[in-house]
Amino acid sequence: MRLSILAAGLTLAMAATSNAATLPEGGQLNFDVIRKGKDIGDHSYAFNGAGGSFSVRVSTDVAVKIPIIRANAYRFQHSSVETWEGGKLRTLKAATNDDGTPHEISTAGNGLMPASLWNDDTVRAGTLLNTIDGHVMKVKVTDLGNEQVATGSGKITAHHYRLTGDLARDLWYDDAGNLAHVVFTADDGSTVSYVRR
Repeated sequence: MRLSILAAGLTLAMAATSNAATLPEGGQLNFDVIRKGKDIGDHSYAFNGAGGSFSVRVSTDVAVKIPIIRANAYRFQHSSVETWEGGKLRTLKAATNDDGTPHEISTAGNGLMPASLWNDDTVRAGTLLNTIDGHVMKVKVTDLGNEQVATGSGKITAHHYRLTGDLARDLWYDDAGNLAHVVFTADDGSTVSYVRR
């Protein structure tokens, strides 16, 4: 199924912008996806470009297996490319396999911040673009202050925010404003974490 999102009629109180200075050193952010203490997949961001014009490739590959027969009980694969100019999302193209249900979107930014979560401008948006099916999500953000979070290279201090509303996520961002950790509750009630490598 192909969805073509035309959001030109949306009236937004504030256009979403991103601070290009927060692009990560090395051009990548990589995470292990953890559920019930087990690594079930990977989530990554690859950045290309610099300054006011850059792209972000987001990839997720998650497989929850049935232990005895090693078959997949659930599979999620997502790939998207965001293009940014002047601190604003210009285009988003994404393809997702949500356990056999395909989604494709191709849209202009239309002043929206994508829910790809990679930098802390996400928590200032209030309205996010769902990168799987293209619908607009209203969120409320609670600032929970600085905390220590585990990463593959040890503990770091990161700022904790809680999103509620159409998207429920706990997000931690490092001092540069890059995503450091994510926690959310999956549809089956289990806790899923993205742990930065």
